[in-house]
Amino acid sequence: NSWSKIRMVIWSPFMQSFKKKYPWVQLAGHAGKILIVYKSYFVCDLSILTVLASNVIAGESIKHSFFFQHPGNFQPGEEGCILKRYVEREANCLKGLAADMTLRNFAPRFHGIVDNNGEKYTQMEDLLLPFDSPSLMDCKMGIRYVAVLTKAKVKPQLRHDMYVKMTEISPDEPTKEERAQNAVTPRYMQWREQVSSTSNLGFRIEGIKKGDKDPSKDYKLTKTKEQVVSAFKYFINNNVDVLEKYIERLIDMRVALEGSTFFHQHEVIGSSLLFVHDSTGLAKVWMIDFGKTSRLPDGQTLDHRSEWKEGNREDGYLFGMDNMINIMHEI
Repeated sequence: NSWSKIRMVIWSPFMQSFKKKYPWVQLAGHAGKILIVYKSYFVCDLSILTVLASNVIAGESIKHSFFFQHPGNFQPGEEGCILKRYVEREANCLKGLAADMTLRNFAPRFHGIVDNNGEKYTQMEDLLLPFDSPSLMDCKMGIRYVAVLTKAKVKPQLRHDMYVKMTEISPDEPTKEERAQNAVTPRYMQWREQVSSTSNLGFRIEGIKKGDKDPSKDYKLTKTKEQVVSAFKYFINNNVDVLEKYIERLIDMRVALEGSTFFHQHEVIGSSLLFVHDSTGLAKVWMIDFGKTSRLPDGQTLDHRSEWKEGNREDGYLFGMDNMINIMHEI
């Protein structure tokens, strides 16, 4: 049958069998960096949220060339796991979270470091496995680029990729000089925060994927509370039961974070909350993306709510979570 043919083409090199049929879709960012996989993997990395929606793919064409040409940052792992290209900070953070009894249930389970074809990968839990045709939302938490901006002031570097991103969001934003250079300095990152809800609410929506529908990533200019409320309502489809489960999970997570020594000893930059629910009513939220999370010097801690000032390393993570919970309560 069609699924058997697909599994032969795609999966036979990995010698695994799978029980669900998932086409590949990309929710936001960086096409060409992700390996196409036909399983319920969550694949999130900074501005990437790649998800696998549970549609039967019989009769659809397979993009073999993409699969073979772009192995990307992710590989299939053992059953129930994915492999993400190794980043020391992220691996260390996942290890720490796994050892923290208060936080271990709020992040992907860490399953070690593995070698795959000469490349190092972090093996972690596949968060989407229990869901059927899930809806997903990625929210970046806190002040995303504080550490980068501090460093960038010392040695600014022109970036063409950031220029492209800026013009895609706001064609008139680059200065005359930046247009001539076809590049911008990392001021893009600060500007990006100012035009989104990161600057006023402490979080921003990166993308939304509802069930079998096409992904929506038109949230770069979502800044006001009213705009965020509208996006949240769209995501949950006005399902109060799902909303209540999200609120309960966020409150439990906030209590765990407030009581975690590990959390207060780390600067959490560029991390997301991944929201997932499906038509059965199952709904969960997890902390993901820890590639820029770093441990503080001995003796230093953060409260994750205080205003950021250069040098204090406050990231506003809990400030954003407070606002998120309050907004969901109001809905």
